[in-house]
Amino acid sequence: MGLIKAVTGAVGGVVADQWREYFYCDSLDADVLVTKGHKKTKGRAANNNGEENIISNGSVVAVNEGQCMIIVDQGKVVEFCAEAGEFTYDASSEPSLLYGNLGENIKKTFSTIGKRFTFAGDTAKDQRVYFFNTKEIMGNKYGTANPVPFRVVDENIGLDIDISIRCNGEYSYKITDPLLFYTNVCGNVTEDYEKKELEGQLRTELMTALQPAFAKISAMGVRYSAIPAHTMELADALNEVLSDKWAQLRGIEIVSFGINTMKASEEDEAMIKELQRSAVLRNPNMAAATLVGAQAEAMKAAASNTSTGPMMAFAGMNMATQAGGMNAQQLFQMGAAQATAPQSQPAPAAAPAQTAGWTCSCGKTGNTGKFCSECGAPQPVAEGWTCSCGAVNKGKFCSECGAKKPAGEPLYKCDKCGWEPEDPKNPPKFCPECGDPFDDSDIR
Repeated sequence: MGLIKAVTGAVGGVVADQWREYFYCDSLDADVLVTKGHKKTKGRAANNNGEENIISNGSVVAVNEGQCMIIVDQGKVVEFCAEAGEFTYDASSEPSLLYGNLGENIKKTFSTIGKRFTFAGDTAKDQRVYFFNTKEIMGNKYGTANPVPFRVVDENIGLDIDISIRCNGEYSYKITDPLLFYTNVCGNVTEDYEKKELEGQLRTELMTALQPAFAKISAMGVRYSAIPAHTMELADALNEVLSDKWAQLRGIEIVSFGINTMKASEEDEAMIKELQRSAVLRNPNMAAATLVGAQAEAMKAAASNTSTGPMMAFAGMNMATQAGGMNAQQLFQMGAAQATAPQSQPAPAAAPAQTAGWTCSCGKTGNTGKFCSECGAPQPVAEGWTCSCGAVNKGKFCSECGAKKPAGEPLYKCDKCGWEPEDPKNPPKFCPECGDPFDDSDIR
């Protein structure tokens, strides 16, 4: 009886699976990443008895926009389609008398019956269709539970410090390689694989990658308060940091990264503001204006002083002004002097220092040219070191400008714009590109 039942089951199963199937996927929810495809059957259809995980040769799979389809045969991915439209699976290992060459399909059908008979009428085969959501997966929230270090660089004031910031917002990602995602993440799920199953792991890794991503952004000179305007650069930096784990291992990438709030601690913000305020006072005019404002406030306070009297308060204020060593008038004069000073212009190279004349080896004295007027011998090269002003000296200080003799033979290069003179040992007084004067800070 068992053999007869096995033969009956094998023949009945193969006959039921002869029909070509139609696989489809309804609209995927935003939270569903992967779902298993199902055969489209109705009450009046004749193929209601076919095996669920059997795909007959010639079956059709409908692929919608924003979806990707794979076919898995015995645990191995055998087909892949990311283009919207109708896909015909004509390489199935399950033959159908209703598709292809009838003679060959008859032979394959009897072979399949024989194989199923050896498994007591069972199919001994598993074929599945999976649909992947390739749209942008939005609404993934994140937040820094602990402050994240951020480097603040402000070249204008020479600021380079590390602060701590907190931020929160949302990010989006998408599946860019469904094969990697199937192989390393979801596997052969029976129904739906939702983003909540992956959400916690992605958020943890995102927070870990946020610190090196912030380091890349700060290296670009972006202040932490301006980061919300550079979210695309931050998304690129995060993808670069997470490429090994997300893109190359799981087949997903960050599409966008949004920031709701970003704030440093009150202590760090107060420190940055104080440093910026102090840097502004390097300008004499700004320092003078600040001093005038402070003096005006002091005068108001002195005039309203009722405990010691306005006269004593003004006397104390005058003593404080005299002890300060600097007043607003002096600062304004310094600022006016800087404003009216001629702009630095490229200065011609200084000519070698001329003497009253030089004596040739032939005995001729009073020569002023480069050659001896008596014998035509060239003027001997002056011994000593050449100052940046062009004078040739033998002592430790320049006899022309008083500059100290540099150690060794210094080579000059403008520290502001990088311009290099043709003779790096004898630069002009001013850089012809930016007008910055050459001094010891330009020695490279």
